[in-house]
This record gives sequence, structure tokens and C-alpha cells, in this order.
Amino acid sequence: MTKALHDLTLTEMAEGLKAKRFTSRDLADAFLARIKKADGKLHSYVEVYAEEAQALAAAADKAREAKLPLSPLHGLPIAFKDLCEIEGRIATGGSKMWEKRVSTTTCATVERLLGAGMVPLGKLHMVEFAFGTWGTNPLMGTPWNPWDTQTQRVPGGSSSGSGVAVAAGLAPAAIGSDTGGSVRIPAAFNGIVGLKTTWGRISLHGTLLLSRTLDTIGPMTRSVRDTALIYDALRGPDARDPATEGHVADDVLAHLEDGIKGWRVAVLDSAQLPDFVHVDVHAGLARAAKALRDAGAIVETLRLPDWYFTLGPEVGGIISTEAYGYHRDWIEDESKPIGQFVRKRILGVKNLAQGAYADMLQRRPARMAEFLETLRPYQALVTPGAPFPAIPVAEVDESYLHCGYFTRPGNYLGLCSLSLPAGLSGGLPVGVQVIGRPFDEAGILRIGRAYEKVSDFVDARPNLNALGL
Repeated sequence: MTKALHDLTLTEMAEGLKAKRFTSRDLADAFLARIKKADGKLHSYVEVYAEEAQALAAAADKAREAKLPLSPLHGLPIAFKDLCEIEGRIATGGSKMWEKRVSTTTCATVERLLGAGMVPLGKLHMVEFAFGTWGTNPLMGTPWNPWDTQTQRVPGGSSSGSGVAVAAGLAPAAIGSDTGGSVRIPAAFNGIVGLKTTWGRISLHGTLLLSRTLDTIGPMTRSVRDTALIYDALRGPDARDPATEGHVADDVLAHLEDGIKGWRVAVLDSAQLPDFVHVDVHAGLARAAKALRDAGAIVETLRLPDWYFTLGPEVGGIISTEAYGYHRDWIEDESKPIGQFVRKRILGVKNLAQGAYADMLQRRPARMAEFLETLRPYQALVTPGAPFPAIPVAEVDESYLHCGYFTRPGNYLGLCSLSLPAGLSGGLPVGVQVIGRPFDEAGILRIGRAYEKVSDFVDARPNLNALGL
């Protein structure tokens, strides 16, 4: 059966454009029509760039007619989390306080993707200041997880709009950011693919920051190959962000299709999964292990050091300290429209003991070295993404920190990680993450690509008939 345009992956769209089965303008129009019909309910977009998208898509078609070499992403739609600055455009950072804030610069992520010829559909909602894992935003509105159109469930955060838009087919791909799980948790809750990149792999120039030590940019898509294509366009040095310079380049596409036969991959020992982990997440981890074996990997159980699971508070302490530095001029001003829970998280810095921040940073190198020694026999480690499927928004306890139980350690240890769908639980997605060494995005993407070839988890889509789609 022929797929509808909105159901195509970026890779399939590029093939269709090359074969002249449709145009870039057709693609833009298809997504804009879905946004118009469904986003009143799903609330994933802060602003839709309808006229701009149509104009740039038409220009992409003209460029294709010239028969000159083009990027593999040329003419394909993309949407941006609203912490990506675009000069002359509003960037709210998820805050009601900044709903009229106009950017004076353009972030490197936008520059590189527009430079590759991608067509921007608009900006996406997010947790205020990118500080929250449930995906809620009481002042700007919480995006609606599309897997349940009757009960509003959490979209995951902080890249909430990105997860919802991609899962619902309101964008084929989106940009998210990850400081403690903000790409991987919404990817897990929405049943899509998300890449948490190594700090320093993608420039943060022009990105509204939460934590300079931990912030990373990453793509969120419907397939591993699409994720690799966007990552390949974004990676690399940028003189405006010194953290990106001096790293060994990785050709992520060169061996993406080569498979993982004989690779040793570790799977977290299920005995280390705490009681709050849903039984269907256990099952998802087992399904992922089987899929990797089917792909030819040697899969072995690994027990991690107990301290690994105590790193969440360390991450929280680093984030709150650095976030306070960015927001100290207004975070304690009660007259400013800032969400009470985000305000409380940032002000948590005041509860830290003197010198605690420095201690957290000083412990990192030793912890990194110890973890890498544990991982040394393996190409990667597989753990759950989120501990449970998406819960109803009405049941959210904003003080509950277990959403990031499996994701936060990767940020502290400077690792890269790929979130993958691992089946459904009562009609809701569950996910796993493939964790790799720093700067081994090529390795984990190759594992993910082999995984999606032998499983159909990435093909699952929410039923949006109730929205007229």
C-alpha cells in the first residue's frame, strides 16, 4: 500500500523527490494541513511558519530542477524546539515571560539544517527553560501525547512538542535538546527515535541554555537512518563554540548499513530494575535484547556499579546551579510569569551545601573512567528509556524524579545515547536506549539501524481518527 506523505520517513521522502513522485511543496502542504487540523488539540507548535515553509519548499523544487548536487536533506521539512534562536523570530524558551522575546542571533543548528536545504515548519513547545521531564507547562500549555486522544497523557520533557509533533505526523523530524533526558524521555513516551549526542559534538551557539556543562542538541525522528542523516548535518566544529573543536570526526553514514554481527552488546541486568519500573518496560527490554540477537549481536547481561543509579541528584545539582546563573535576575521575582515548579527546581540551588557544585564536577572524571572500564568489553549498553509508559497529566507529581532515572547518568558521564521504541503497553509506547562511549554516535546509530531492520517497533503509529486524520 502506498504511504501517505506524512507517513514517509525523511529517507523515503528524499527518494520520492528524486523519482519526481511528489515535490517539496507537496510535502510542506501535507504537513501544514495536518498541523491546521490537529494541533489545536495536540498543542505541539508555538508558531507555525506556513508562508515561509511554502516559499522555501517552492524554492527547493526550483533548485532541484537545476539538476545541481544537493544535500540529502534538501527540501525536507523540519521543526525546531523553541530554544533554537532564529534572528528576528520569537524564541520563548518555553516561558510565558518570554512570549514576545525576539532573537537577535540564529543558532548553529538552524543554520546548518537550513543550509542543508531543510524547510522549517515552525517552533515547538517545551518545558519552561527546558527544566522538567514530564513535559508539562502550566503557563504555555502542555502538548498532548497523541497515543491517547481521550485522556491527556504526559508527552515527556523537556522536548515535549518535538516528541508529539513527530509521533503525530505533524513533522517528519524535529530538533530537541537533552540535559538530563529531554530527548530520550519524550522519544520513549511518544514511540519515536531520539539521539542524545555527546557534549561538544554539536554546537550550542545560539541555543538558549539550561546547563552549559550538560546541554546537548539532538534529532528526533521516525527512523534511525533519518536520525543519522540529521546528525551528520549538525555535527562538527564551530569556532563560536570551543567545546566542538578538536574531536575526531566520525563518518556516521559510511558504515550505517554494515550490521552488527559478532558485536558484543550489554543489556542491563533486570535485577537492577527498581520496583517502580513497569512490567511492560521489563518486557520491552527483553524484546530489544532478542532483536539485537536476531541482528547478529552477542548479547550479555551486565550489572552496573550501584553508584551509577545515584547520579540523578548530581545532575540535578549541576543543572539547578547553572540554571540559576542564567536566570538569577528574575527567578525570584514573584511578579514574573514563571511556572511554580520550574522556579522551585532552579531555586533548589539554595539547598545545596557550600562547595557541593564543585564537588559534583570534580567527581565526574573518576566516575567516567570507572564506567568506561565497566563498558570496555562491550560496544554499547542497553537500558530502559523511561521507567513506565506515559501517565495521565492529572496524575503528575512534579516532585517525582524517577522519569530521568535511566537517562540522567548518561549526561553526567558524558555519554551518547539512542532512544528506540520497544513495543507497546496497553496501546502506549515503551522505549529502550542504546548507550555508547563519548563520541561514538556512529556506533550506537549502527546498532539502532540493525535493530530497526529486524523489528517493527519503529513502524507503530498512534490512531488519530478522533482528530479527523
